[in-house]
Amino acid sequence: MASLRVESAAGGPRLLATRAGRPTALRLLLLLGAVLKPQESLAQLLTTPDSLDFQGKIIEEDYEKNVQLCWQDYKNYMDSIEKDWCDWAVISRPYSSLQICLEQNAESFGLGFPNPSAERIIIETHQIHFANCSLVQPTFSDPPEDVLLAMIIAPICLIPFLVTLVVWKSKDSEAQT
Repeated sequence: MASLRVESAAGGPRLLATRAGRPTALRLLLLLGAVLKPQESLAQLLTTPDSLDFQGKIIEEDYEKNVQLCWQDYKNYMDSIEKDWCDWAVISRPYSSLQICLEQNAESFGLGFPNPSAERIIIETHQIHFANCSLVQPTFSDPPEDVLLAMIIAPICLIPFLVTLVVWKSKDSEAQT
């Protein structure tokens, strides 16, 4: 067995060390780690790219099943509405429920949101339920002709008056100096 000596770092604790200069505390910890839990270190499964792909496919399949449940709930709710799908006050609750369902499922499966499955469902929703909805914007028409003429002529008449006023005031300021 190696003989032990005491080493002390400047201002630090005193450590037992072997002749080779390695602290025995570290060797003791390594030995205890190997002795106390050998089954954990030996029984760990090695992850391979194939096993990760397999696990990922299972997660995606389970997520896809849950997404389809969200879609069915939403579709049933929308089918019960009397085709007034363009009124946001009517469809905001089921649409928000669909979004929340998709987000919560993505979070529970450790996936990001939006993801391809959720985007596919949302696009399908818009194609089925909101294809005939358009933003109702007021159409602007030209004003009546008399109003249009007044709006054009007023600035044209004001320009010569303002130029005359500026020239007249500038002549007064020159005469005073």
